[in-house]
Amino acid sequence: MTPMRRNVLPVLANVLKAWALVLGACALLGAIGFAAGGYRLLSILVFCALLLAGGAYWYSDRVALGLVGARELPLGEAPVLHSAIERLAAVAGVLKPRLYLIADGHPRALAAGRGPRASVLVVSAGLVSALTPAELEGVIAHELAHVRNRDVVVQTSAVVIAAAVVETSRLGGWLARALLFVLGPVAAAFVHLLLSPKREFAADAAAAQLCGSPHGLADALVRLEQANELVHFEGSPATEPLYTINPFAEEGLAALFATHPPVSERVRRLRALDPGWHEKLRAA
Repeated sequence: MTPMRRNVLPVLANVLKAWALVLGACALLGAIGFAAGGYRLLSILVFCALLLAGGAYWYSDRVALGLVGARELPLGEAPVLHSAIERLAAVAGVLKPRLYLIADGHPRALAAGRGPRASVLVVSAGLVSALTPAELEGVIAHELAHVRNRDVVVQTSAVVIAAAVVETSRLGGWLARALLFVLGPVAAAFVHLLLSPKREFAADAAAAQLCGSPHGLADALVRLEQANELVHFEGSPATEPLYTINPFAEEGLAALFATHPPVSERVRRLRALDPGWHEKLRAA
């Protein structure tokens, strides 16, 4: 099976964002060090920033898995799902991600990691049971597109840093709510600075290519949105960028972290990739 051609522009943009994140952290800590203790403290803090960047690069996927409460799903428990992921990964031209499972019934999926050679794919038990095979393949292909475009590098780093900033408010004790009122918008602004809704449109289009049809993913998006209206979802709102669609009610703190475009617009664009689909349905 021939791997599909890769659009290098999203990949380049994400690589530049990752380097900008590292350089920005070094510059910030370096400026603090220079102001507080001159060149000696500057060099120490820049070295610490590089260590933190390296740790975030290698271990942010594990932190993300902890945030969503996922466990690894062995091949023996889901051979058909593993086979579908391996086939789609081959078409996408990426290594097969490690597969993890969220045991609850809320249908959702996400990808995290360092890119095409080291990533994880997470699905919930509710997603596997709620979607048809074509819809499930569409969601998997969407997440693999994020892996191929290296969206996962920026998304995972942004989520881990934002979640750490939000959790810092707990250190305030009885002032925790006031701290959250300040730190929440700061973390959300950081996420929006790094992540554009355009990444979802690009991943949708790539998923349609991977599957040979846009309708499996389009139907899945509609089904996931309907599930969100029926089931209240709770979790860290900072994890919103990781999911296929926004699983949170857009209110309060969760509204600040919403980075996904409207599902209706995503479905419209997917259907437009096959404008004759209405006629095909009538003919069937």
